[in-house]
Amino acid sequence: MLSKEIKELIAKMTLEEKAGLCSGKGAWHTKAITRLGIPSIMMADGPHGLRKQSEEEDHLGNDHSRPATCFPTAATLACSWDRELVAKIGAALGKECQAEGISILLGPGVNIKRSPLCGRNFEYYAEDPYLTAELATSYVRAVQEEGVGTSLKHFAANNQEHRRMSVDAQVDERTLREIYLAAFEQVVKKAQPWTVMCAYNKLNGEYCAEHTPLLTDLLKKEWGHEGFVVSDWGAVNDRVKGLTAGLELEMPSSSGINDQKLVEAVKKGELAEGVLDQAVERILRVIYKAVEHRKEGATFDQQAHHRLAREVARECMVLLKNDDQILPLKSGETIAVLGALAKNPQFQGGGSSRVNPTKVDQPYTELEKAAGNQTKLLYAAGYCLDQDERAEDLLTAAQRVAAQAQVAVVFVGSTPETEGEDRSHLRIPDGQRALIEAVTEVQPNVVVVLSNGSPVEMPWLGKVKGVLASYLGGQAAGGAIADLLFGAANPCGKLAETFPQELAHNPSYLNFPGEGDRVDYREGLFVGYRYYDTKKIKPLFPFGYGLSYTTYAYTGMTVEHKEISADQTVTVTVRVKNTGSRAGKEIIQIYIKDQKSSVIRPEKELKAFAKVALAPGEEQAVTFTLDKRAFAYFSVESKDWWVESGEFVIMVGSSAQEIRLIETIRVNSEQTMEKKFNRNSIFQDLLADPVGAALIADLIPQIAGNVDPARIMKQIEYMPLRALLSFSQGKVDEAMLAKILAKLNRET
Repeated sequence: MLSKEIKELIAKMTLEEKAGLCSGKGAWHTKAITRLGIPSIMMADGPHGLRKQSEEEDHLGNDHSRPATCFPTAATLACSWDRELVAKIGAALGKECQAEGISILLGPGVNIKRSPLCGRNFEYYAEDPYLTAELATSYVRAVQEEGVGTSLKHFAANNQEHRRMSVDAQVDERTLREIYLAAFEQVVKKAQPWTVMCAYNKLNGEYCAEHTPLLTDLLKKEWGHEGFVVSDWGAVNDRVKGLTAGLELEMPSSSGINDQKLVEAVKKGELAEGVLDQAVERILRVIYKAVEHRKEGATFDQQAHHRLAREVARECMVLLKNDDQILPLKSGETIAVLGALAKNPQFQGGGSSRVNPTKVDQPYTELEKAAGNQTKLLYAAGYCLDQDERAEDLLTAAQRVAAQAQVAVVFVGSTPETEGEDRSHLRIPDGQRALIEAVTEVQPNVVVVLSNGSPVEMPWLGKVKGVLASYLGGQAAGGAIADLLFGAANPCGKLAETFPQELAHNPSYLNFPGEGDRVDYREGLFVGYRYYDTKKIKPLFPFGYGLSYTTYAYTGMTVEHKEISADQTVTVTVRVKNTGSRAGKEIIQIYIKDQKSSVIRPEKELKAFAKVALAPGEEQAVTFTLDKRAFAYFSVESKDWWVESGEFVIMVGSSAQEIRLIETIRVNSEQTMEKKFNRNSIFQDLLADPVGAALIADLIPQIAGNVDPARIMKQIEYMPLRALLSFSQGKVDEAMLAKILAKLNRET
């Protein structure tokens, strides 16, 4: 529908109808206005699978929803580092939404993993905003190309479940821009999600649901978002203030309570009807876009989507350890398959994203299929899934089975991860840890398959030869695990988050989850690998890390230009060769470091990546293009992305801590910071300004007398300009100081 037609429609609406359209009908629908022919559309949860429920059912994931494909969760998907693969998932989800009459899919979640304890980390991509942004952009584009809208969430700084509906996240502006808002910014600018979902929490003292600088100034005006903002379910605090701030749609329905508040606010002159009209216009644009793209009679192929889920899971799982090439498993061996998770898989998290899968591959059954007739499998549960404690009788039985085999594959998982509850530690359940330790006492060849939504501590790592992090791999994870363990596929996933040696090493450790209703992000920019690398703390496994059944060599790095202006792009090329005997895929990562900066910056930052498939012996030239943002930081003073002139190191790595090749280029910036000087500005800051440096060069000899000017400069380096009144012995008075300040501030 054209904008003119929508405006004409709004002109025909009553005040009550306008207010009503800004609140949902029940839990999942927008309101219809029958007399004007305005239809209702339906939304549904599902970042990694559709969760369609009826109005009578809950919106917290406790009841069964319609069967749908449960794909790998976002935390798993991010380990693929594969834009095209994510797009395949997005397209499949779009098709399932069309088949179920869903107009808006409530995802993806692009919140950054500040702490590994956050209960919803399994729903989020990464600890790095660039990786998050690239994958989420692919997801949003692909879903929306199927005629289904997305809802980019949770905007913003929603990084914990503890007191999530009342906590006030205190974050400085530069950290917000560079870490917690950067993914939202890119997805909005490059993919235009139909909706953005505001977070429950407060941000710097204001609820995100009524945060004008966030919802209007930034999202709508600066980034140009064209859709509407929807509340997280139950996030509305003050409805009138929220709508004024840019929150168009309240979900779920408030049963007319907040609609009436909007009506009364307009009648009292507290809310301009024009503001309400703008909100209605944004909502109607999306409603009619959804109606125009609706595909009547749409269906999807459940089996094809299950096969896709298996393909995707294979690409995401991360081989963390493979001593003595224990993997892939050898044909003809007797293999002990241990752990209750081998028959009762942990493949997704809990809460609003919980999917009712169309089918589930059991790992043990899939291992039996992959093993063939020459390989014998033995099984023991080893622990009880419904309790953390060790079960001595089950451990004894598992040891007996393990001793009969050539190799033991032990299935364990992290403590259940769910919306609404943060973890309190990084340990796996005690009973499962006890199983690993018991098995290693009788069997030297142990492989651990870890089902996890976040990092876990591994005090048992030195006792086992292999570790495969399958993450939460969706309904086809069992088949993907079998493919990787038996070598039908080659592991190619890499970590999208750092695994610390212990929880205390995490940068947010002292400030998570905060005190009362306040949490301070005191670690600032230093989230994930930015902290570990800068602080030189060795993690258990670094960001970007992952092993393969083959090996890769990096050579021939070239940089198109060794000197560029900040507004130019630079092309970086590197040659990567598969030096092993198996086909595989390698993820090449580009990190940038500013050699000398006037502001605090991390040791390195991810700015580009590519995933390439290589046959044995094959070599490819891989090219990356870096633009201004690759070298920039966010300047709070100028409210803009800023590049300082100087040397920048371009690093090519196979992980954040495995840098293979390095080149240095010079970037020349024509940006000038309009700094205002005053009586308390120190001499060192004046020297950084060309006018200030010239003034000091003239002034110091005048007041130095017989003293070496260099010595004088050293003494006054950190003194404020006003100190000239005391230390110049009368040579500088108030009038002269005023003239100096006028010159410094370009007022004369």
